Amino acid sequence: LQELKPKVPVRRMVFHEITQTAIRRALDEFRDVDENLVKAQEARRILDRLTGYTVSPLLWTSIAPRLSAGRVQSVAVKLVVDRERERRAFRSGTWWDLKATLEQARIRFEARLVALGGKRIATGKDFDRATGRLSTDGRKGQDDLVLLDEKAATALAARLPRETWTVVDRREEPFTTRPAPPFTTSTLQQEANRKLGMGAREAMRVAQALYEQGYITYMRTDSVSLSEQAIAAARECAAQFGDEYVPAQPRRYANKSANAQEAHEAIRPAGEHFAHPDDLPLDGREKRLYELIWKRTVASQMPDSKQVRVVAEIEAGDAQFRASGKRIEFAGFIRAYVEGSDDPEAALDDKDDVLPPLAPRSTVDCRALDAERHDTQPPARFTEASLVKALEEQGIGRPSTYASIMDTIQHRGYVRLDGKALVPTFTAFAVTSLLEEHIGDLVDTGFTARMEEQLDEIARGERDQLAYLKEFY
Repeated sequence: LQELKPKVPVRRMVFHEITQTAIRRALDEFRDVDENLVKAQEARRILDRLTGYTVSPLLWTSIAPRLSAGRVQSVAVKLVVDRERERRAFRSGTWWDLKATLEQARIRFEARLVALGGKRIATGKDFDRATGRLSTDGRKGQDDLVLLDEKAATALAARLPRETWTVVDRREEPFTTRPAPPFTTSTLQQEANRKLGMGAREAMRVAQALYEQGYITYMRTDSVSLSEQAIAAARECAAQFGDEYVPAQPRRYANKSANAQEAHEAIRPAGEHFAHPDDLPLDGREKRLYELIWKRTVASQMPDSKQVRVVAEIEAGDAQFRASGKRIEFAGFIRAYVEGSDDPEAALDDKDDVLPPLAPRSTVDCRALDAERHDTQPPARFTEASLVKALEEQGIGRPSTYASIMDTIQHRGYVRLDGKALVPTFTAFAVTSLLEEHIGDLVDTGFTARMEEQLDEIARGERDQLAYLKEFY
């Protein structure tokens, strides 16, 4: 528009899904080009150039050729390096406990040792990460803890089966879980990584193909809101599970981020009615990603899941064991979708875990009792999913940048993949140390997050673009 300076009227056409309805509406509802958005985008690009073009040559002369620095990239590398430093500083601690296999009413279940002689058994959270020794850390002193070693645990495993195992308490704790909001760019990348094993770049490539075929809405967004049309379509799909799976009132999700791009919707199936994954000519990764988006969107409009946690305390001589289970009173949204976890040990929360009745003062049979060794684990390395999550939580980067950042830090040799884990290279340590020492602001998460806020102020017309760039330079 600036180059051509057309004499005829010019309008901007806006749509977020490639469907007939959306295109027709876009033809009816033109708007002007938003100069503030243009200025914010230009400022963002110039900031990236100022950073990249002035700092990258410093890295070439100080460390190695072909390296690059960047406003978001350098912070991402620092997060990975900092996590590795924590892992190197970590000292492992060892503790033992007992796992009992018990039986009542022909139902077998597990219980773990939690106390001995009225004192709590030490577990992983009681150890100091820096020393590997028991930490008081503001909790009760070590006098209230028992740290079992192999000899003591083995002796208990031999002695306790001869004791009478009695239920001393049983309690039920109802709890409710709410569905996750519909996908944004970053949450889609995280779930595609956890559940489908896709990297951020691949997830965006598959999502782009789904968007271009008219199957999903625009895939670069940090908004969790849905249009009224989308809410109605999701509720229509939820009704397939039964009338009780459609809440009386629609759910509406608000953005935590003040600067979310609300003009966009969340990522959802396109159209006024959501096509079921089996009804589309899709296969392979496209089908799996569409199915993930379909399930997440439908679940976001379903009722809460109502569950009951059952906890039983069981005594055997001077030892106290705890058994816990769970029953689902009303499945709610988990009929459609359960969110993944970054913790590989975490089970998906969509199954009953049944305990027998376990009435107080009743007895249970001990079928097996095993002493088990545990070592405290260092903080987990970042995966692409958890690094994107960390950047987003700290307000660094934008939806459109996460995939390219994950790509860049790998291709530039700052990190390598070990399974899903991102492992920093020696180059990453050298670059991060150099930047920390001489240009600390560049890798300071608070400074980078404030830059994003200031760019958003330019987009809203609250800050002057040129004055900000001069101040930064």
